[in-house]
Parts: sequence; C-alpha cells; structure tokens
Amino acid sequence: MRNAIGGAVLLLAGVVAGHSQAQGCGGSYVVQGGDSLTLIADRFYQDAGKWTAIHSANLDQIGEDPNNLRAGMNLRLRCIDGRPTGLAGGTVAPEAPLAAAKPLVVAPGNAATRRKINILTGGDFWPFTDKAMPGGGMLTEVVEAAMQATNPPQGFAIHWVDDWSAHQEPLLSNALLDIGFPWFKPDCARDPETDQCANLLYSGSMFEVLMLLFVDRSRPMAFHSDADMQGKTLCRPAGYPTFMLDQGGRNWLKTGVITLKTPRSPAECLRLLVEGEVDGVVLNEFLGRGKIKELGLEARVVVADGQPISVEGTHMVVHRSHPDGPAFLAVFERGLAEIKADGRYQQIIEAHMSRVWAGF
Repeated sequence: MRNAIGGAVLLLAGVVAGHSQAQGCGGSYVVQGGDSLTLIADRFYQDAGKWTAIHSANLDQIGEDPNNLRAGMNLRLRCIDGRPTGLAGGTVAPEAPLAAAKPLVVAPGNAATRRKINILTGGDFWPFTDKAMPGGGMLTEVVEAAMQATNPPQGFAIHWVDDWSAHQEPLLSNALLDIGFPWFKPDCARDPETDQCANLLYSGSMFEVLMLLFVDRSRPMAFHSDADMQGKTLCRPAGYPTFMLDQGGRNWLKTGVITLKTPRSPAECLRLLVEGEVDGVVLNEFLGRGKIKELGLEARVVVADGQPISVEGTHMVVHRSHPDGPAFLAVFERGLAEIKADGRYQQIIEAHMSRVWAGF
C-alpha cells in the first residue's frame, strides 16, 4: 500500500510539440546531502510543519523514523495549495482551488437491504469518514469504489452509526451489520489476546496515517526514544484505542512510564494541554491538525520534534463470529486491489489529500 500512497503525483504533465512542459504542481525530488524533511517542507511548501505530509507520502522509503532520510532518495511531494511547482512529474497545477463537493446523501434502507453486504461506519472521523465531506470522506469513497469494482451479486449498502462504541458490540458481534471501517489494528502478532485481536479479523490496510504527539509551543518536548516519555502525562480521548502506547515492547501504560488522561473529546485534550495539565496529546495527524485549526490554536500547539508515536493502518473488519465474514472481507480486498491497479484509488486519495492539506 505504501507504494501507492501519493502515486498520483508522479503522473507526467502533458507535453505539447513545440512548446515547453506545462508548469506542474507536486512531483518528485531527489534528496541532497544535508536535507531534512523540515528543510524540504520549508523550501517547497514555505511551511516547515508540513514535513509530515512528505513523510506520510513516502513511508515506503523512509519508514516510521523521519530521520531515516538518505541522499539519493526520490521523494514524492504532493500538490498542496498549488505548491510545489517546477518539479519533474508534476500534475498540471489547477488555476483555482479545488471546489468543495456536495456532502454525502445517505439513502434510507428497506427490506431488500437485509440481503446485501451491509457495511458499517460512523461520522466525525475526519477526513476518513464524515457525511459532510465529499463522498462521505476519503475512506468511504475508497470502500464505495472497491465494492463497486467487485459488484457482489447480493449488492452492498453503507450504514452510518455515529456511536462508535456500539460498532463492535453489539452491531458487528451480533451480525446486525456485516463488516465495518475504518479501524486501527493493534500488533496482534505480539499481543493476540487483546480484545480487538481476539474478536476481529482485519483486511489489509486502506491508508496509513501518522499518530503524532502534539505539544504546547511554550513547553516544548521531543520524542526520540522511550526515555523521553518517562514521567510524562499524555492525553488521548476516552474510547480511542491506546494500544500504540504499549506495543512494540514500549509498555508505557503497563509499566507506568506515563500517566494517561482520557477526557471526552480531542478538544478537551487540547484544552488540558494549553492549561498545562498534560504534556502532550496523542492524535492522528489529520484529526489533530484539524482540531487545532478549529480551536484557533495554531500559534500555540505544534507537533513535537522527533518522530511519530506510530504509523497506523486503517482497515475493514469483521467479527470472528460472523459465518460469512471472511468471504465478505475477501470481496472487499479484491475490489481494493482492482482500484489500486487501475489508478482509481490514487485519484481518490490525492483529491482528498489536496483538500485536506490546503485547509491547514
């Protein structure tokens, strides 16, 4: 999957005979000695904080540690708000910002819906699933395209239940709905007895997101190693998974390396941060940046220096008790492979990422 993320920015701009190549947006950049992601972001986006946009688009080369940058790497730079221009492999830069598409309209179900593959998601998980977003969010569009590609004979329907706490129990566990998305996956190879590993089966990853540590600019801290977390108080909203704080031998929660506060919402976590009650907030990159902008905290809250807390894939899941669950997952995965092969996946991802990053 990592090879696919950002692939659309490598399409060549058209060349007309007798004329120079069209001015492109995005494209490829060869890393030079002395480069860092922040320096590259500052040069091409005029915003050093967009280093994470470069990192996430090049996870296949860089890996989880952004310091693994090496001279000679050929990085993909997304087109963000008309920048950068003049790079090889750029797409033709739009003359105007992308127009906002109409929000999703959800059709009501009926008796025939029960015979379909019924897919469960929820709102307010921007930019992945949100009825106010174009196509219902980036991953809703991916799922819709993948299922249309396989065109299962019984059909399919996507249902919205905004109470995420009800998704595993009782909706999926009782087969009231068949499969659900998007879910982060714990490290089941290391800890197979966790509730989500014991009860759910996962598809391959649809999209990978950086899980970042957001800190107060007036009380900066960095995350380079586990030692940096010793004695810190972190915040993660109630109901959000916390496995990334313990996986990979980390055991921050299990051994008391950190103290964790779990208020009701991301906004409440950010309030605790600026009031000095926590040292950092752990959120996925897009949710964190979106809430910071919504609350007007851009001058106060920043991404911690160092590296992400983790890189998490987003998955389709089915409850292990569902008799047709593995077959339904297989239908979805065939469709996902098809839209990745023919370029539709990349088109969906890049269209959403351009809107998302331009909005920051």
